[in-house]
Amino acid sequence: MLHLDTGNTGFMLLCTSLVMLMTPGLAFFYGGLVGRKNVLTIMMQSFVSMGWTTVIWFTVGYSLCFSGDFHGIIGNLDNAFLRGINLDTPSPNDTIPALVFVAYQMMFAIITPALITGAFANRVTFKAWMLFLTGWLFLVYFPFVHMIWGGGFLQKWGVLDFAGGIVVHNIAGMAALASVLYVGRRKVVDSGPHSIPLVALGTGLLWFGWYGFNAGSEFRVDSITALAFVNTDVAASFAGISWMVLEWRAEGKPKLLGLLTGAVGGLATITPAAGFVSPMSAVFIGILAGGVCYAAVSFKNKMKWDDALDVWGVHGVGGLFGIILLGVFASTAFNPAGADGLLTGDVTFFAKECAAAVFSSVWAFGLTLGMLWVIDRITPVKVQEDDESEGLDRTQHGEVAYLDVA
Repeated sequence: MLHLDTGNTGFMLLCTSLVMLMTPGLAFFYGGLVGRKNVLTIMMQSFVSMGWTTVIWFTVGYSLCFSGDFHGIIGNLDNAFLRGINLDTPSPNDTIPALVFVAYQMMFAIITPALITGAFANRVTFKAWMLFLTGWLFLVYFPFVHMIWGGGFLQKWGVLDFAGGIVVHNIAGMAALASVLYVGRRKVVDSGPHSIPLVALGTGLLWFGWYGFNAGSEFRVDSITALAFVNTDVAASFAGISWMVLEWRAEGKPKLLGLLTGAVGGLATITPAAGFVSPMSAVFIGILAGGVCYAAVSFKNKMKWDDALDVWGVHGVGGLFGIILLGVFASTAFNPAGADGLLTGDVTFFAKECAAAVFSSVWAFGLTLGMLWVIDRITPVKVQEDDESEGLDRTQHGEVAYLDVA
């Protein structure tokens, strides 16, 4: 039965709006990182997810995540087209209406596949992206939402993920790595980010929206909400500074792009742990996140993987590392509904988090590779070299972002 709390409901509507804002923020973030000839293409891939993912979520996505259970892996179609959900239907937190929960979770579904697009920037056809977006939601995203948040076997086993270290960042990052390895390197490589101010704008919107992403995952206003909010900011700040210092030492100059990238890495890393660890633990997580994500991107460069916008190094490694650190730093002293981690003596919980991280990585990587192979049999995944040279804005969409683009 719904016991409506207007404060909780108003807060969750605000958080839903904040998470929605993250997808345009991601579009600006990625748009600034690519060259001038491909700005609209990468932004289009984010914005089309807002439309098409909403269609899928309304029709069957929400139901497959949160209604019924099939062998602990996926739900059923009891709530397809939001059937059975009315004004009085409660959400898992019975103080907010189910419709608010539906909308909030939908915003997560929108941004998660959009994260992957940064990996294969400038070289994937729009038809292939649409097929990939659709298949990836059904085969990767929806199952993990159900397994961890919708009553599936990982949730029953005791795996925790406060706001999406596995459900969002790790599986998107591992899908990005699979995409990079399948699609291959760009024939025409960008000279570098065409607009770091756009990247800064995108980072600001992402950081701002992340408060709704993490604090909103408590689904009510209480002290845990405040904990998640503070931990989010602390980890992002320490990670950004950590990355900046490492890059400064290595290259001799402090760089804005490094600071921004490090902050996003910290946000991704704290996400699974935001409501389960102390602020001091968030400090350590942020410092470690800056260093680990920086090392991951450096390793990627050494291996010559063409992860154009460092999705694997920032989101994949950040999400994976965050789940492991949750297993280390979790404390019931800060969230009685959570667990105690390795530092407080619970080796079992740490082992479960590590196992879930490995399982999700293998699932996302393997199914992404398989999907891309199938899609390639339907329509070419990679654009022709001439199209890549001319720019995907013109060849895929018949538009240009700047009038002086040749």
